Amino acid sequence: MLQTKRSQPELALKPGGNVRWGVLIWLLIGGIINYLDRANLSIAAPQMIKELHLNNTDIGLMGTVFAWTYAIMQLPSGWLIDRFGAKRIYSIAVVWWSIATFFTGACSKMGTFLTWRTLLGVGEAPCFPTSAKLTATWFPRKERSLATGIWDSSSKWGPALAPPILVSIMVAYGWRALFYATGLIGIVFIVLFMLFYRNPDKSRSLTKEESDYIQSDGAGVEENIQTAKISWLSLFKNRSILGMILGFFCTIWIWNIFLTFLPLYLLKTQGVNLGSLGIYASIPWIGGIIGDIYLGGYLAKKIVDKGITSSIIAKRALISIYAILAGIACILIPFVHNLGLTLTFMTLALAFISAITGNAWALPGDVAPQSMVASVGAIQNFGGYFGGAFSPVIAGMIADRSGSYAMAFISGGIIAALTAVFYWFVVKHPIQE
Repeated sequence: MLQTKRSQPELALKPGGNVRWGVLIWLLIGGIINYLDRANLSIAAPQMIKELHLNNTDIGLMGTVFAWTYAIMQLPSGWLIDRFGAKRIYSIAVVWWSIATFFTGACSKMGTFLTWRTLLGVGEAPCFPTSAKLTATWFPRKERSLATGIWDSSSKWGPALAPPILVSIMVAYGWRALFYATGLIGIVFIVLFMLFYRNPDKSRSLTKEESDYIQSDGAGVEENIQTAKISWLSLFKNRSILGMILGFFCTIWIWNIFLTFLPLYLLKTQGVNLGSLGIYASIPWIGGIIGDIYLGGYLAKKIVDKGITSSIIAKRALISIYAILAGIACILIPFVHNLGLTLTFMTLALAFISAITGNAWALPGDVAPQSMVASVGAIQNFGGYFGGAFSPVIAGMIADRSGSYAMAFISGGIIAALTAVFYWFVVKHPIQE
């Protein structure tokens, strides 16, 4: 029988504490560092092209190698998290990706760049499935959209903070210093995380009142995949999972174009100089932060709180609406030749795309059994990055051969709009157990 009913929260229970929101801060900071370590390439790209005689296709290839490795490693990472625990796998992952980031700064040839970008993809893969798992462990279902929107906004805080901070480092110390600095930050973070993080059943700060509140609506225990009543491989046959894979592919296709080429686009088409690039390149990502938290998480929570519809339908509906709006905004970007309008459409596009990703990452909590949340989130992310891995190199080839990024954004906008088709018409019901 389909899991069409979810246990309802005890309305009389009060939160009784904010420990769960403190856990959310760990996830937010870890996600910001994760994105700093992948966004540093887009910031360093202009100086790398100049110093090492690279081109747009080379930069796009580095983005594609990372994204493809990141996609493939989603599959084992989700299973490992559900099997061996989020804290253990996450700690190993952060150390791994921080080392890969650090040694990227020592590279001078494409072969070594591609090697370390591959290792970066391996290490970063468990980050967001871990966040999805811990959200399902710490937050009742009615709060998961907002909680997910907050930690998923880290993928926008990273690119928003990266330009002003990393450009300053690059101007002062060179592009290699970007990779050294961001690598070391990750090591410091994970040491603190390992020392202070505890699961709900082992937390000394969690009050009984808050614990009861969390457990009243499907959370409170990090369940192991060994307790699942269905096999991991059977997830790939599920209609809703297939819809999530295809829908996220359409979203990540355009996301990767922004992540890899936004600074270069502003430099080459809008006359922005390197000194002011940090400020201008961060503006669209601020729209992403607002979109993720408010258009995505907050609005989905309000819709459910008011009893308008169920949690899963609210997320699917918002994703579909934002996908169409994101597609329109992306298509319009090449047709404006004013910096202000360009930044406006980029900001709108990233706000809508971010609202999609926030709700998409919250969906595994509605679709999957508690013991398989990380696996389902990772499989969805696999679909996004496996297909989306091609977009940076294709966009780079378009730019090199045509001298314009127009077709990259137009085709990306059309693909982004198709997200609505898969999340609304294919993703329907929770997984059968």
